[in-house]
Amino acid sequence: MIGQAIGEVLAFGVGVALSPLAIVAVVVMLVAPGGARTAWAFAGAWVLSLGVVSTVVLLVADSADASAHGAPASWVSVVKIVVGLLLGLFGARRLRGRKDRDTEAATPGWMRHLNDVTMARAAGLGAAFNVVKPKNLLLTIGAGVAVGQVGASPAGQAWAICAFVVLGTIGLAIPLAIHGLMPSRGSDLLIELRDRMVRENATIIAVLCLVIAAKLLGDALIALST
Repeated sequence: MIGQAIGEVLAFGVGVALSPLAIVAVVVMLVAPGGARTAWAFAGAWVLSLGVVSTVVLLVADSADASAHGAPASWVSVVKIVVGLLLGLFGARRLRGRKDRDTEAATPGWMRHLNDVTMARAAGLGAAFNVVKPKNLLLTIGAGVAVGQVGASPAGQAWAICAFVVLGTIGLAIPLAIHGLMPSRGSDLLIELRDRMVRENATIIAVLCLVIAAKLLGDALIALST
């Protein structure tokens, strides 16, 4: 059951981890003078918000009997369909609105204020990426419901939520690791990472949303048909 519960959240965790603008925000803070503390505040709030939201969704799913005799309840499949459709629509919109790949995307205006952001605001921004941003919020809801449908023990559920949070934080951990392990030439790598993430943001988000939407819809239809 623990392995099954963890397996259910792998796609959701990877989807959250590949959040280009969140990675860019951490990079901008790290390359700013004395910005390491704000970057860590952002990452800490990111971890906390992922854990809290996914746990709350899991508790709600458990109270609503998401697992019916070891199989997902019918309403779980309905939730998957709704989340899948919303992710698909969001991904399609991003794909339609993406910039020409040969044209360098302009840096979003809000990033220009990250050079001197306070730790409190950095933490608030980190939480907002998972509570307000549609992609991450939908993926976190999906992860909580997916764990609840397995019917694992509380320990198994806790391990699955931890796995989701760890996977969802890998994207932020990369620039933090570069900054900590390569203080001399890390800035150049971080700036290159920032530019690439800004340029490819729409494409990455669109592809992720469409792929995970297809998985959710497929899982839901199979469950309903059986």
